[in-house]
Amino acid sequence: MARLSGFLRNPFSFLFAGSAKEERIAAYVIREHERGRPLSEILEDPYVRNRYSKDELARMLERPEVVRALGKTVVETEQKRLS
Repeated sequence: MARLSGFLRNPFSFLFAGSAKEERIAAYVIREHERGRPLSEILEDPYVRNRYSKDELARMLERPEVVRALGKTVVETEQKRLS
């Protein structure tokens, strides 16, 4: 019932909200990068590879919070590698 009332209050909220899976993966990537691991290594982790397709990874790398946390240059380099 709560989901229905939330939908009725803002029927287009789904357009702007990421999935819980996307949130968890983005948080994992940011956390691991802050620990000093290179992005290319993090994206090869089974945790990431088993949950994300190549297209989903590319979309995740466009998220503003990921770009801010990792740096634009790091993200652009990895996006080129994924292409």
